[in-house]
Amino acid sequence: MAREHRPSQPKEKKEFEERVVAVDRVSRTVKGGKRMRFRALVVIGNRAGKVGMGIGKAGDVQGAIAKAVSQAKKHLIVVPIVNETIPHEATTKFGAATVFLKPAPTGTSIIAGGPVRAVIELAGIHNILSKIIGSTNQINNVTATLQTLARLRLGAHQTQAPVESALKPTASITEESV
Repeated sequence: MAREHRPSQPKEKKEFEERVVAVDRVSRTVKGGKRMRFRALVVIGNRAGKVGMGIGKAGDVQGAIAKAVSQAKKHLIVVPIVNETIPHEATTKFGAATVFLKPAPTGTSIIAGGPVRAVIELAGIHNILSKIIGSTNQINNVTATLQTLARLRLGAHQTQAPVESALKPTASITEESV
């Protein structure tokens, strides 16, 4: 007897892209020795101004990544983006990590190292200069980067999206309004 062919369901497009920044094997000392687990640091973003970070621990790597993604979805921030870069310079210190971000002209691309690059790419920023000073701890560097991006504000002369009101014709004066 032949099997029925079922059409496959189209896969849902993921709302966020995820990037595993670090996976570490951590241990806890118990009576019988050491208990090994895995810790995953994951950054998620939609490349359109939303980005988040999560840390998950589990007995296996896949479980740790799944927990980290779940936590990252609960801690999203919105990043103001102007002309594919950030609106102004910003510096934040978290622990021993200091992260400096500076807007760059179009065509510069992303000049950033390691964990900062992952956050910036997933936020949707295309032109930026950055510098990590102090700590090499990836968790602190990602956290400092997210805090820096969260502190950014648009200026009075800056707009996040193209202004459509400038393209609309102005209202003409009619006899009724006079």
